[in-house]
Amino acid sequence: MSTPAEAPQDNAPLHEDRLDYAPTARSVTLARRRAARLVTAWGHPHRAAEAALLVSELATNALIHGSLRGRLFRVHLTVTGTATGTALRIEVSDPRGERLPGLREADPDECYGRGLVLVDAVADRWGVEPRTVGKTVFAELALRTAEAAPKGPQRLGPEAGAGPGQAAGPTTMTRRPRV
Repeated sequence: MSTPAEAPQDNAPLHEDRLDYAPTARSVTLARRRAARLVTAWGHPHRAAEAALLVSELATNALIHGSLRGRLFRVHLTVTGTATGTALRIEVSDPRGERLPGLREADPDECYGRGLVLVDAVADRWGVEPRTVGKTVFAELALRTAEAAPKGPQRLGPEAGAGPGQAAGPTTMTRRPRV
């Protein structure tokens, strides 16, 4: 007697990639290029540059603020389809759970300190999730097919629905969806 098949989950991954990297600057470059290549191959070339930027910023933060000697950091990309649409989720996990990221205003002469400001400006949603060891910082992008993607440069601002980040919880930043 056969068992009944389980109903597919609404958020089951359509595409998924997970790779661990050594905590070196070269790994950030490799992760960024891999993300752009995969997002393009998965049918979303119009979001590849944004995915590459998000991976680069989150991986750089993991390298600078979350790495420990001899411990890897992980980049996990997932495309999920739901009744409300398709989304790309970018997760970067590192072993330093006690060092939580947060938005801050960098001085004009500082070389660092703008990574999460960029993540907040580009991602539709981002946040931090604790792990048994370490933490995962994630960013999400809503996806459309290339045919439905807007042509030309997109304006970000209040009229485009891209206001400043709104705290949706203690560790999640949420922005209004872009139309």
